[in-house]
Amino acid sequence: MAELVIPGLYRLEIPIPKNPLKATNCYIIKGTERSLVIDTGLRIPEALQALRTGLEELQVDLSLTDIFITHMHSDHSGLIPDIKAPSSVVYASAADAAIINQFATVKSGWDNLFNAACRNGFSSEEARQAIERHPGYKGSLAKTIDFTIVKDGDVITIDDFHLTCIETPGHSPGQVCLYEPNKKLLFSGDHILGDISPNITHWWDTGNPLGSFLDSLNKIEPLAIKLVLPGHRRVFTDCQGRITELKQHHQHRLDEAFTILSAGPLTAYQVAGHMTWDMSYRSWDQFPPPQKFFATGEARAHLRHLEVQGLICQENINGVNYYKHC
Repeated sequence: MAELVIPGLYRLEIPIPKNPLKATNCYIIKGTERSLVIDTGLRIPEALQALRTGLEELQVDLSLTDIFITHMHSDHSGLIPDIKAPSSVVYASAADAAIINQFATVKSGWDNLFNAACRNGFSSEEARQAIERHPGYKGSLAKTIDFTIVKDGDVITIDDFHLTCIETPGHSPGQVCLYEPNKKLLFSGDHILGDISPNITHWWDTGNPLGSFLDSLNKIEPLAIKLVLPGHRRVFTDCQGRITELKQHHQHRLDEAFTILSAGPLTAYQVAGHMTWDMSYRSWDQFPPPQKFFATGEARAHLRHLEVQGLICQENINGVNYYKHC
């Protein structure tokens, strides 16, 4: 059932079965001439049914509807082909549009993630299970999309909604928030979530996504925001307070990872196994492989930030990456 947020703006919860996230928030701005769907959901039957039912309930004409994708993850982009009409404009950042289309057409993206998992402490069997059970492995797009690329400062107008694009990399390389300055709304995607911390992950030897994420929080912090419309869970009001909490959370994570390395050189997988997670499992061994994959990617993002700051060093031993105090 569609939830009215404010006049002209609705929220749909698109289910993600058997996943801690539970659902993706899809927002619909229903205009007099054209409408806008912000994020779609995972490409699975349950999600497609929920999205179609919600759009039909709102009497949204898909031939007069455009789509905005906040970031590349399949739980936000997977259903684009299922609701896109020939006349639809599909907006995304250049970085994330390229990744979406790469994973839609080239298997090497998943092969690269498998190899990266093995380099960071996974056994080949557990890495394979993590990839094959990853929500995006079967829930990504089935074909490429001709995206309209947006960049910082671009404005998308639907009736009296004037949505300014704000590039906020970190959770993904091309995450984009939408800010409506008159109504003081922030469509935050997965950049800022109210009940859970956005997963900041990193598998490569270049870049610093946690550093980018913290810089992006600073970019949002000065804005006048009355209501945050996130990609998952509840809508909330105290954006600045939540930004402060997220900064404190990641500083705690950084301190925790640095302390764990006092035991000596460890892989990101091993560091993740010693970190504190808000999960119901009693031990690291009980984590399902996909959850170990997300946790290890997050641990590695924090290790990478510490490495960039010169606090720890990385060395490769027999094809496996280890971290240690410098």
